[in-house]
Amino acid sequence: MRALINGVELTLETSPELFSPSAPDIGTLAMLDSAEISSSDRVLDLGCGCGIVGIYCAKKFGCEVTMCDVLPRAAEISQKNAEKNCVCAKVFVSDGYDGLPDGKFTLILSNPPYHTDFSVAKRFIEGGFERLELGGRMMMVTKRRQWYENKLRAVFGGVKVREKDGYFVFTAEKRSNRPPKKENRRGGMSKKLRRKRD
Repeated sequence: MRALINGVELTLETSPELFSPSAPDIGTLAMLDSAEISSSDRVLDLGCGCGIVGIYCAKKFGCEVTMCDVLPRAAEISQKNAEKNCVCAKVFVSDGYDGLPDGKFTLILSNPPYHTDFSVAKRFIEGGFERLELGGRMMMVTKRRQWYENKLRAVFGGVKVREKDGYFVFTAEKRSNRPPKKENRRGGMSKKLRRKRD
């Protein structure tokens, strides 16, 4: 597969068992179009597939890139594609963050798999908060809005949403080392928290 993304030409090996094997996914392109990336970023391509997101970041911005996927075949192909496109990237077989070495990222990019129970996305978001350094950002792109917007806001304390080409691109920034305090079901603070504030 050949792809031209924001002026960057990529040559990528793919495989039928990987996501979007014949052409770049429209949602992925929407996310990359929305991303603000600098050469000093430490980027994690979470659920990398063939590696298109991480390789694009490394090639266009020269930033430090880590890529991971639960499928060994995806990690193998991503490593080959990094070499084919003359970029350096660390590639891991990892179920979410479980197989990654210790360390923090400044940017996590993910086009998560769509599951009705949101279990994978939940782990990605909650784990992402822990693996980002203060001021770091998590970006996700999905076809659905409400659950992701609510979850990212609950974990990060806020989220920006951009709609593009039928997809929603979410950007959440880690502004504190602790997740925001949970509210009770009626939307207010618990009695215990109110007492502490009074």
